[in-house]
Amino acid sequence: MMFNEVPFLDRFGAAAEAGFQGVEFLFPYEYPVEALVERLGRHRLENVLFNLPPGNWSGGERGLTCLPGRRDEFRAGVETALAYATGLGTKRVHAMAGIAPAGANPAELREAYVANLKYAASECARHGITLVIEAINTRDMPGFYLNTQQQAYEVLQEVNAPNLKMQMDCYHMQIMEGDLATKLRKYAPDCAHIQVAGVPERHEPDTGEVRYGYLFDLLDNIGYDGWVGCEYRPAANTADGLGWFHALSSQHAGV
Repeated sequence: MMFNEVPFLDRFGAAAEAGFQGVEFLFPYEYPVEALVERLGRHRLENVLFNLPPGNWSGGERGLTCLPGRRDEFRAGVETALAYATGLGTKRVHAMAGIAPAGANPAELREAYVANLKYAASECARHGITLVIEAINTRDMPGFYLNTQQQAYEVLQEVNAPNLKMQMDCYHMQIMEGDLATKLRKYAPDCAHIQVAGVPERHEPDTGEVRYGYLFDLLDNIGYDGWVGCEYRPAANTADGLGWFHALSSQHAGV
């Protein structure tokens, strides 16, 4: 979502030049593994996260995990994602829940969702990879199957796989439920990745209604040691909006 001023493969260099040590992206599948490995190595970056194949993205699909009757396609996507993850050294992949079809039987959706997550988590575990699920707000993605942290936590309990974790996006969380600090404290032990963006415009995290400085300090205080992904749309040029990041980097230099 950032550095869209340059083509995808050039964004690695732009991110490194801006001071980032890791990158995440939605999907790597348009590019050979070797091309991505070369860019990561050249710029000394870690690929932190990407999504499993989402189905027909251009047609509006946002994941296959909850969709009955798509098991074989989902499993093929897991295989494809793991080929990329092992090649890139990626330690986390995200299984998007998907858009619940109108009129679908809730029990069938749940059965498909849990069964697919059990399969994907088992396959990921063979490679030492963590599988994450993310609650997404219904304003940006109407009909998305997973919407709150409590729902995500309940799924973790039902699947009962040690390498299945929550991906907590503070932007989506603020829109759907608020109470960010309390939820971060509550679910941090079950969280493997956090994302940030300003609310409500989804621009830089130093804009909007959420005071991220407080939340970043909270994450330090509760011992969260994972990555924080910047999943926001820059209001203008990406580099021009990174003052918040440079200030935070200087504050924590050497820590």
